[in-house]
Amino acid sequence: MTASESSFDSPSAQRTVLVIEDNDDARAALVALLELEGLVVEGAADGQQGIDIARAKHPEIALIDIGLPGIDGYEVGRRIRALLGPRIFLVALTGYGQPEDRQRTVEAGFDAHLVKPVDPTDLTALLTRGTPGRGSPG
Repeated sequence: MTASESSFDSPSAQRTVLVIEDNDDARAALVALLELEGLVVEGAADGQQGIDIARAKHPEIALIDIGLPGIDGYEVGRRIRALLGPRIFLVALTGYGQPEDRQRTVEAGFDAHLVKPVDPTDLTALLTRGTPGRGSPG
């Protein structure tokens, strides 16, 4: 699929996405996938770096690994939500998918919850239908 054929080929195609993931390979794969979809992507290897990038770049979407070292993903989500308010669409990335895990991400201010390994089709579908600042199925 080329950028011109992408599901993101619309006026919102230049949305920026922040990927906060401590696993280098997982982060690189997510960044590459999203760039192929025509999005502008910033990557961060830890929570503080992600918060700093969010403060500087004001992305529309943030994909945040919950199991980050140091500042965990729940707290990163809370801090980014406090910085950018409802305009950012926060997506939790985690290995846990039980109802209580999903509830915890909701309580931390996330709009969606994806269980790793993330299926690329599920991710692009979520970002296609998700609207920054509004809840979306997850």
